[in-house]
Amino acid sequence: MTMKREDIKLGIYEKALPPGISWEKRLAIGEKLGFHFVEISVDETDERLARLEWTLEERKDFCRAVMESPLTVPTMCLSGHRRFPLGSRDPDTRAQALNIMEKAVRFAVDTGVRTIQLAGYDVYYEESDSDTRKWYLENMQKCLDMAAREQVMLAMEIMDHPFMNSILKFINMKQLLNSPWFTVYPDIGNLSAWGNDVPEELLLGFPQIVALHLKDTLAVTSDHPGTFKEVDFGNGCVDFPGAFTKLKELGYAGPFLIEMWTEKANDPEAEISSAREWIFEKMEEGGLIDG
Repeated sequence: MTMKREDIKLGIYEKALPPGISWEKRLAIGEKLGFHFVEISVDETDERLARLEWTLEERKDFCRAVMESPLTVPTMCLSGHRRFPLGSRDPDTRAQALNIMEKAVRFAVDTGVRTIQLAGYDVYYEESDSDTRKWYLENMQKCLDMAAREQVMLAMEIMDHPFMNSILKFINMKQLLNSPWFTVYPDIGNLSAWGNDVPEELLLGFPQIVALHLKDTLAVTSDHPGTFKEVDFGNGCVDFPGAFTKLKELGYAGPFLIEMWTEKANDPEAEISSAREWIFEKMEEGGLIDG
């Protein structure tokens, strides 16, 4: 059955919104622009990692802002493991990585975040090898045990990094880490940039997909490393209508997140509004929603 616009659960990434504003303001802007949820970022910066140290009162303030808004904050983009990777050669860094995950799970329990999106790489600023991959898998199992105890979903993003650049690679990892709390959060842009057959990838991973990132990218080629961020919608390599056609065929009813980095743009709201309309047009072209 073809859906209508209002049937689509559409969110916006926190980093698309103006920086340094309150959560009340972020949610108000999201509501004004027609979104249903905002995805919170806990990245590698000290500022955003510090959110995991929020006091009880700060967590209550955050929850109060969400409860008083028609929007929700159901997902966290946990990219802090880029700086503190689970597969690091440094045992102290690996310990910090596990500590970050433990705090993120606690944050999710306290604030109502249901899904923590994981950065799919064993290491980022170090060279990857068999040891980093071994440590990564060992520590991912520990992370999944933490999540299972608290019933928090951990969802692997398909990344801008060869370690996790296809849903097939997630499926292979899922066979090693067989947990009901381990799912996938594909990024249509990243899947496309690596040259994957996106409809086939979506089919392969469909039972495990909990949400989808929407962004445009430039393809990885023999003479170009790919561009994975800040590519204007329509200027990249992503076949959005084709992806939406496949999602309709599969009966996908989960959320979509528009991923943008317009927090420092001259007019973030205008850019976000334009992107949202463009995405709906492509959903119509793909037959996912009625025109």
